[in-house]
Amino acid sequence: MQIGMNLPVMVPGLDRAAILGWARRIDAGPFATLAAGERITFPNPDMMVTLAAAAAVTERVKIACTVLVLPMHAAPLVAKQIATLDVLSGGRVVCGVGVGARAEDYRAAGVPFDARRLRRMEQQVALLKRAWAGELVVEDARRPIEPLPLQPGGPPLWAGALTADSIRRAARWADGICGFSFGPSLDEVAFAWETARAAWREAGRTTPPRLVGGCWFALGAGARAQLDAYLQRYLGFLGDDVARAMAPSVRTDSPAALRRVAQDLATLGTDELLLVPTTADADELDRVADAIG
Repeated sequence: MQIGMNLPVMVPGLDRAAILGWARRIDAGPFATLAAGERITFPNPDMMVTLAAAAAVTERVKIACTVLVLPMHAAPLVAKQIATLDVLSGGRVVCGVGVGARAEDYRAAGVPFDARRLRRMEQQVALLKRAWAGELVVEDARRPIEPLPLQPGGPPLWAGALTADSIRRAARWADGICGFSFGPSLDEVAFAWETARAAWREAGRTTPPRLVGGCWFALGAGARAQLDAYLQRYLGFLGDDVARAMAPSVRTDSPAALRRVAQDLATLGTDELLLVPTTADADELDRVADAIG
């Protein structure tokens, strides 16, 4: 099982030095992937701009969106952005897409937050694949959307799918599943992976899905308090009482706990564990390396 690392984009107060410092240290460390997620109405830097900066100062790690909330965006523009990022990174991009759960982000983007967003996303994915193959996807256009990605046919697509229905639907078009579990809950992860494997077989896919799991973590001094403060802020949209009640379920708060989580997820057949930091202190990367190598 590989280990990937998110940039601490949901921690407030990031600046140029912090973002580029994290990117360089992730690339120099024992990590397979550098990732970032998307929010709009939150004090995080823009995902696309941040990943472009990271791509420019790294050479080795995959550059992953985890995840791009595709229905909030115009698909032709996303096709161009992701292809450009693939060129800048030298062909290292992985594109995780999902429908998101924050209605206020949709309102900020001027897009309806409705029950049709999963169907819209699937239609957009089809357009992305056509655009990355060099087809004309815009009415009356004389040229395809360019640049084309360096990766033939476009970057791998991961589905940010959490429910059984969305996982089964993803088997039609995704290369893998990019899940997230608070605890993480082994029952939750096992169910998702079993559902994905079965769905890929039923869809006649000859290559099994790449199974990518994610969780929050904290390893330094005061790790528990750090986790609780982060979760209170990040989950505040659910209400303060709900955020406080959910915080204890996040259990990756020590090197020993991280080792247990990694071992448990590897036993379930996870291909990659994407860790989500809850601090901007880049020494957290050394703590991870010391804990699990």
